[in-house]
Amino acid sequence: MRKGWRRLETAPYGWGRPWRVALLFVSLTGALAVIPGFALAQDQNGQTPAPPQENPQSPESPKPEKAPEEGKKEEKKDETANPAQAAADKTKEVTQQAAEATKKMGQAALIKARDWESGWLTGVYVEEGQTMTPLTRKQRIEIYREQTLTTPGAYMKRMFAAGIDQARGVPYQWDDGWDGYVERFASREGQFIAANSLAALGNAALKYEPRYDQCTCSGFWPRAKHAIMRNFLTYDESEVHLRPQWALYGGSFGGGLLSTAWKPHPRNAFAEGSRAMLGQAGYGALLNFFIEFSRDMNRKIGAKQKR
Repeated sequence: MRKGWRRLETAPYGWGRPWRVALLFVSLTGALAVIPGFALAQDQNGQTPAPPQENPQSPESPKPEKAPEEGKKEEKKDETANPAQAAADKTKEVTQQAAEATKKMGQAALIKARDWESGWLTGVYVEEGQTMTPLTRKQRIEIYREQTLTTPGAYMKRMFAAGIDQARGVPYQWDDGWDGYVERFASREGQFIAANSLAALGNAALKYEPRYDQCTCSGFWPRAKHAIMRNFLTYDESEVHLRPQWALYGGSFGGGLLSTAWKPHPRNAFAEGSRAMLGQAGYGALLNFFIEFSRDMNRKIGAKQKR
């Protein structure tokens, strides 16, 4: 009965065992293909879409800053990475600073060398190219101070002259030692202050020019002639017309006269005054000559001319 039913069930369709196996395989394959798609659809419906992630390499996004401590550590690593190079750089820096300081000192020395003659030897004078104007009373007092009391040259020149007197042994009544030199220097200084004071008073009364002016000419002989001539002539109030140096030589004569008050006796006052005038003639011409060519001397030592 069972066999007959089975035969009646399959016979109309003409299916054998191979077809049943093929049908079963197709059914299973279709089920396996449909089930994952259905499950995936349910998962997508149950989840919300995630927001798009930003690109960390986008050019618009700012670069992360390094922490200060990390930057310091990197700087320390760079400094200590090559100690020999760091020492060489430090030595180079110190050497450059020393060279710059030496250069500044050299420039300062040249500036002092440029002005050395006005403070130590020549005193006040009018440089070439400067316009000479009549002096006021205050200006005359200032020039007198600089020429007589407040500059080193006012004392250095007297020290040099006292040394010559010491070598000559004049006055012979004074010692040849240190005490004698001090007496000779004091005598020279006193005579100089007296002569300059009298000359300043005379120039102020006559309104004469007490300063030397450098020549506007060129050439050695014209300039030398100007230096010698200006020791005997000076400008009056107009600063144009030349007049004899009455006050200058009158002061020299008066200083020689007054020096007999402290010099050992016997002394002839007029002889001392005349000797002082002769000294002014020779010394004054030499001093003017030195002032005239002082800018050339400055050029020789490498100091620029003062502007």
